Amino acid sequence: MPDETRATPVERKPAEQRHSPEAMPIKTEKSHIGDEAVPDEDSGEPRFGLVGEGADTPATPGFRFAAIGALLIVVLFAGYGLGRLNGGSTGAAAIPAGGAQPTPTASVFDESQPHTHGVTAPIGAAAGQGAAVGGLSLSGNGLTLTPLITDFPAGRPQRLDFMINGPGGAPVTSYAVVHDKPLHLIVIRRDLTGFQHLHPVMAADGTWSVDLTLAEPGVYRMIADFTAVVGGEQLVSTLGSDLTVAGGYSPVVLPDPARAATTDGLQVGYEGTPATESTQPLLMTVTDSAGKPVTVEPYLGAFGHLVVLRQGDLGYVHVHPETRLIDGKIKFWLAAPSPGTYRMFFDFQVAGKVSTAAWTVIVS
Repeated sequence: MPDETRATPVERKPAEQRHSPEAMPIKTEKSHIGDEAVPDEDSGEPRFGLVGEGADTPATPGFRFAAIGALLIVVLFAGYGLGRLNGGSTGAAAIPAGGAQPTPTASVFDESQPHTHGVTAPIGAAAGQGAAVGGLSLSGNGLTLTPLITDFPAGRPQRLDFMINGPGGAPVTSYAVVHDKPLHLIVIRRDLTGFQHLHPVMAADGTWSVDLTLAEPGVYRMIADFTAVVGGEQLVSTLGSDLTVAGGYSPVVLPDPARAATTDGLQVGYEGTPATESTQPLLMTVTDSAGKPVTVEPYLGAFGHLVVLRQGDLGYVHVHPETRLIDGKIKFWLAAPSPGTYRMFFDFQVAGKVSTAAWTVIVS
C-alpha cells in the first residue's frame, strides 16, 4: 500500500483458523496401563498388571497381555478415526518435484461473507443454495458507500472520489489489508462490459481516489470490496453504487458460453462446471500462443483472482485460489449464487504483466 494510504494492516484470520482445533481445550484421558505394583494375595509379593484390578481378577500373564492388547487395538482404531475426520493428514503439503514453487503471501481461506474466497478444501453450500453475493446495496454493516461524483464523460479520465462512512456518519480511516490492498474496487457497465479491477488510495481524511476512464455511455456499477476496522472490530463489506456516462447507450449482447479465451497473446481455459447445490472446483490453464504452458506469478497475494458477476443485478462474488498450483493450473472453488447467466473475470500475472480473461457461464 502506498505511504499516502493510512489503512492499518490488520490480519484478518480465516474462519477455519478462528475455530481451529489448536484454539480449543482438549480433555485427555489418563491411560489405564501402568507399572504400579499391586500386591499378590497368594504370595504377598507385589505383581505388575492393570491398575485397578480387583482381588478376584486373574493375575496370569496371558490375561494381562490380552487386556493390554485389546486396549491398544481400541486406541489405534480411535486414532485412525480421528485422522479420517481431520482429513487424513496433519503434515505440510508436498513440494512438487523440480524445486520450490513461488508462494502467495496472503491466506486463501474463506475469509468472510459475502466473499466466497477460495480455500484449500471445498466449502459446502447449503442445500439448494449457492454463495452469498455482495455489491447490491450502498449500505451494510452500519457502513455507507458515498461517491462524491457519479457523472463521467465518455472516454476521458476523471478522478473518482468516494468515502466509506461509519455508523455515526464519520469517514472510516482504518482498514485491514486483504490480499495486499486495503480496498479493491470493481467497475463494470451494467451489460457486463468494460470490467476494471482498481486499487484506489486513501487520504488522511478517509477519501478514496482513483483515476477512472469509462469508455462508452451507459450506467456503470462501482463495487467496493474491503474490511473496515471500526471500534476495534473488523467489518467485512462489499458495497455498490451506480456511475453514469451520458450519451447514446447500446447494450452489448454477451458472448456465447465458452471454455477458452484469448487475452494479451495468451490462451486461457478452464475446467469444471459451476453449480448452485455444491461447491465445485474450477481449474484455470494459461498457455502461450503455441499452446505451451507459461509460468503464472503470484498477484495480490494469490495466483489469481476470480470475480463472478450475475447478469441482471450484478450480484458479486470474489474468489481466491488454492495456495499451490495443481500441475501448473490455478484451482478455485466456487458455488454459484443462483441459476442464471454470469460473466467470470480471471485476473492473473505472467512476466510482471497483469491480464484478464473473461467467459460467459450459464448455471442451470
